[in-house]
Amino acid sequence: MPTRIEIYDTTLRDGIQGPGVKFSAKDQLQIIRTLDAFGVSSIQGGQPGSNPKAAELLEQARDLNLRHAKMAAFGSTRHPKSAVEDDANIQALLATHTEIVTIFAKTSALHAREVLHVSLEKNLDIVRESVAYLVSQGRRVFLDMEHFFDGYFENQDYALEVAATGFEAGAEVLVLCETNGGRLPFEVEEAAAAVRARLPKAQLGIHTHNDAGCAVANTLAAVRAGARHVQGTINGYGERTGNADLCVIIPNLQLKMGRKVIKPEQLRRLTHVSH
Repeated sequence: MPTRIEIYDTTLRDGIQGPGVKFSAKDQLQIIRTLDAFGVSSIQGGQPGSNPKAAELLEQARDLNLRHAKMAAFGSTRHPKSAVEDDANIQALLATHTEIVTIFAKTSALHAREVLHVSLEKNLDIVRESVAYLVSQGRRVFLDMEHFFDGYFENQDYALEVAATGFEAGAEVLVLCETNGGRLPFEVEEAAAAVRARLPKAQLGIHTHNDAGCAVANTLAAVRAGARHVQGTINGYGERTGNADLCVIIPNLQLKMGRKVIKPEQLRRLTHVSH
């Protein structure tokens, strides 16, 4: 039986950061309806903790009666100086009442020290507490491991420890993020395989950017290494040179790699969805 791949669309957050891309509130609701009919599993509605319009969109989406997709709110782990139950970002995520909450965490030892200005152990505490608290509140937690691949090739043990910490705290999906967009497919496959070997029961995801022109290839490489959750945007819209293009990834996965992604009748809507 073909392996099932879940598609998580980030057009309404990553996509709107693309040059010249702007959606009205009406556009955003139409995009959600279109993606739902297309058969994607999850739709990221934005970051309510920093964008009031994202909070409004997620509230409006509750009335759409989606048939296939689940809406997801996006935000960070708790602030280093906040208790998780008092953290404004965490509470904003909970206030959306989405079934899925996606939080991003520092995976690079360098970023933990130089960006968050915390010890490596403290960063693990932040990840553990944020995931566990959201799970305790009844949310499905997808953990976006920011700069995972750069972090992995700088300090493999620590990047894998962050992944293990998130999994043990209850994250449903560990999303390996190729945030800078500079890695090559063989590097992505190597690192993803290392996570699979360390955490054979974890569900792995992949999120790539296209700065080196490899976002699609890197996504397919991660799937070869065991990823079953794929993030991307329609037409590859996104900041800088863009994100992984789902309009290319989905047919490659389904028609050439034999993965089960969406129904054949939904795949026939691909051109319409792209337009």
